[in-house]
Amino acid sequence: MITINQYHQADHMAWDAYVHAHPQATLYHLSGWKNIIEKTYDHKTYYLIAKRQLNNPSNSTNSINSMSPSVGIGILPLVHMKHFLFGNTLISMPFLDIGGVLADDEQIEKSLISKAISIAHNLYANKIELRSTAPLSVLDSCDFKRSTRNSKLATRDWVSQTRSHKVRMLLKLPESSEILMKSFKSKLRSQIRKPIKKGLKSQIGGLELLDIFYDVFSVNMRDLGSPVHSKKLAQNVLQEFPENAKIVVVYEGEHPIACSLIVGFKDTLENPWASALREYGRFSPNMLLYWTMLEYACDNGYKYFDFGRSSPNDGTYKFKEQWGAKPAPLHWQYISLNGHQIDEETSEKSKFDKAIQYWKKIPIPVTKIIGPMIRKHIGL
Repeated sequence: MITINQYHQADHMAWDAYVHAHPQATLYHLSGWKNIIEKTYDHKTYYLIAKRQLNNPSNSTNSINSMSPSVGIGILPLVHMKHFLFGNTLISMPFLDIGGVLADDEQIEKSLISKAISIAHNLYANKIELRSTAPLSVLDSCDFKRSTRNSKLATRDWVSQTRSHKVRMLLKLPESSEILMKSFKSKLRSQIRKPIKKGLKSQIGGLELLDIFYDVFSVNMRDLGSPVHSKKLAQNVLQEFPENAKIVVVYEGEHPIACSLIVGFKDTLENPWASALREYGRFSPNMLLYWTMLEYACDNGYKYFDFGRSSPNDGTYKFKEQWGAKPAPLHWQYISLNGHQIDEETSEKSKFDKAIQYWKKIPIPVTKIIGPMIRKHIGL
């Protein structure tokens, strides 16, 4: 028998053990992100865990009560984001590139998504967003759509669509940073040496570098016209993953001019956030920043470095491509619960861009106060 329940703290070890064992699992499936998002932004989370009850062969009775402990066969982390401007949505996972369903088979996927749809209806949510590395074929099944329709909760059939407008840029790493450096073209090696010749230095650390990281990050986000995340987000990541999360900082003299946050999971080093101050672009701090992360990844046994998401052929895509990173499609799948296809032009990012067209003119201290109040409602 299959049961779908919400995560409880007692499920922590079983959940993470399942994530570590599943071949399609990513860093962002770990239960620690539930704590991070709740502590940072106080969003309600719905972490679903599917379990199968196993018959106990040692028990001679046929009673339904004579069952062995349940085992996990699937998970789905969901975060509820509700705002009058940005909508009412269940997302897996907001602020991050990847989330979605992990399951042993298609039937479990169906069970988890059915439960998610039921929760979404109860929350009067307009849509569910699943960010995956592979498309979920079950969403195209007519039988599945009929089976999930509940006339008491929904007046229309839900519709799904997939957007593959972003890619994940992955670099396969050699056994050492020395081998990696030798694999680069001479032009790239010269670009890496440029900031070093100009006297720039890099540092890798933990919570002691949080304030430095956030100062650079805040300025860069303001210059990009985007409200900055709360400092608590980076702080909670570092505290939740103390062994695997690090901050990287690049200095010009004593002045920090570039930074990033990296987190390791299994054989991959992830880089969810990186920033550099535009006024120091002539020093090429980004080249030293990314080389420092790649050097750390190689020399600490990681097999892949994840540069994060990009739009194909844009500036960040080409920057990552020059390091040898290859695109891996991201499949962001949407379940619209009002029966209408989602209009990309009215997506939350489009609404946000229109609302903050003068954001770049706001003083940095002000953005640090009001930025997180806005950013918490933007799932991108």
